[in-house]
Amino acid sequence: MEVSVAPIRSILTRSTGFLKTVTSHSAQPYRGCAFGNALCGVGCYVQHNHYLTRGRTWGAFLDVRENAAESYVKNAERERRWARRSRGSFGVFMSSSTEPFPPQEDRYRVTQGLLEAMLESPPDVLIAQTHTHRAAACLDLFRALAAACDLRVHISIETDRERVPGLPPHASRVAQRFEAARALKAAGVFTVITVSPLLPIRDPDAFFARAAASAHAVVLDHFVGGDGSAQGARTRNTPLPAAMAALDPESVSPRYRDRMVAVAKRHLTRVGVHIDGFAGRYLSDDLPP
Repeated sequence: MEVSVAPIRSILTRSTGFLKTVTSHSAQPYRGCAFGNALCGVGCYVQHNHYLTRGRTWGAFLDVRENAAESYVKNAERERRWARRSRGSFGVFMSSSTEPFPPQEDRYRVTQGLLEAMLESPPDVLIAQTHTHRAAACLDLFRALAAACDLRVHISIETDRERVPGLPPHASRVAQRFEAARALKAAGVFTVITVSPLLPIRDPDAFFARAAASAHAVVLDHFVGGDGSAQGARTRNTPLPAAMAALDPESVSPRYRDRMVAVAKRHLTRVGVHIDGFAGRYLSDDLPP
């Protein structure tokens, strides 16, 4: 993988499209993804963003935005005023097109620095989305941020299978991600397991019972409707659907998502679907935070 340092003018991008009803802004500490060649990278919709990849192969490059914290400090107040005026609140989704906790974070600490800057000037809402257990390394920062803003940490766990035949390994083992979620929840950080994209689950009841013990909520999203193209056309051009169908033919249909939602609701009060779930709008939300 080619890793290069690439300063950015503004780490805060005003949200459009999918994210517009979730947060006012997104923040990408890196460009590209260190996990592009892992299982989560197979169907990742970002690989189709030619503006972002600039002709480079997804999973082959990582641009380090080393001045992310400095950029946030410089631009946060201006963007906060714009967001509260036009959107009602200043919310940040980190990250919609990269992994904020890649192995390279141990060296560059871009995401850590950005979180520290946010602690000094908190957004109203912060959603941290990750595919790896490495997010738990920032547990103390997350705990402090949880006292300063509406914080949700989303950890993607797409299936209970440690290996999916025909696909590369996970970026982070399923067991490790559940352990990270449990640690964050125990620390008082609102934790969400995002089952996205939903892959075939071997034992749904056991999976969602484990999710209930490890997180405050779950969100389910299927590649049909979730990858930003009609009928999941982008994902259908990848190896993901064939691998899913080999395990469970129904899993390539949104009907499978609906069946898994029904199972999830047996175990959790907060169950979200598609964009509403990412925005914190759950099908059932009867418990206090």
